[in-house]
Amino acid sequence: MPSIFKALASITVWVLFIFGFLALLSAFVRIIGAGTGVSEAPELGLMSAYFGYGVSSLFLSVVAMKLRKMLE
Repeated sequence: MPSIFKALASITVWVLFIFGFLALLSAFVRIIGAGTGVSEAPELGLMSAYFGYGVSSLFLSVVAMKLRKMLE
């Protein structure tokens, strides 16, 4: 396999990992901020979307890393 596929797979893994981590982090910050009274209470649908996107993005980053390892 050409090395360009490995490079693209690595970039995809990092992008998925960073977006997933930021989605989970922002969900936790909104929940903690609402618990301390700093911000208004978050909507349950929005928090479910943040958690769902974060978890699925982290899962897909692991799958993409496994696929990248198979390219070697």
